[in-house]
Amino acid sequence: MKQFTKAEEEVMQILWQLEKANVAAILDVLPEPKPAYNTVSTIVRILEDKGFVDHEKVGKGHVYFPLIQKSDYSNQSITTLVNGYFQGSFQSMVSFFVKKNDISLKELEEILQKIKEEEE
Repeated sequence: MKQFTKAEEEVMQILWQLEKANVAAILDVLPEPKPAYNTVSTIVRILEDKGFVDHEKVGKGHVYFPLIQKSDYSNQSITTLVNGYFQGSFQSMVSFFVKKNDISLKELEEILQKIKEEEE
């Protein structure tokens, strides 16, 4: 699966949130300073060309919607991260983040508890 550029990811986050939106609605949600309308339109068309987004014609315009779920993309991105930087080891990744981000024992226990709850 292809990766997003930073701008593409920002637009996809909005489409996942809104579920369906035209370029103007996406532009409304983007933070200041807002890019030009044509810039957002171009990003959406690139996402469509990459197969992440599709559209339906509404009146004279288009309403865009994601073709991939956020969870599916997140899972793929995490797997790419783990394979690329941690030799496929989730344990190495967690160990790295514990060391680099000063995660406390309490926070680590909370993470493990959430994992256990997900498994049940």
